[in-house]
Amino acid sequence: MKSSRRTFLITSIGVASTFALSRQAFADAPKVAETDPTAQALGYKTDASKVDKAKFAKYVAGQDCGNCSFYQGKPTDAYAGCPMFAGKQVASTGWCSAYNKKA
Repeated sequence: MKSSRRTFLITSIGVASTFALSRQAFADAPKVAETDPTAQALGYKTDASKVDKAKFAKYVAGQDCGNCSFYQGKPTDAYAGCPMFAGKQVASTGWCSAYNKKA
């Protein structure tokens, strides 16, 4: 029994430290610029209230990255990852045309 407990503890510590390191590495990831080619293609704005509603009729007030299903952080995080912008962070107050309301 001691052996499996020891294995569990060692594995848990390893997983926790890997998670902490990867979270820190992502926290240092660059933020998406509105001039980024992918950002321009998706109509990304760091401030959702500045979305061109004529160009992106799908946009509705209240939609932002923080309540999008693709946002990889908590809604209260200022910036977090998004699979639309691999390796970069988006603003929780931002918006792009890939927006999908979180369930």
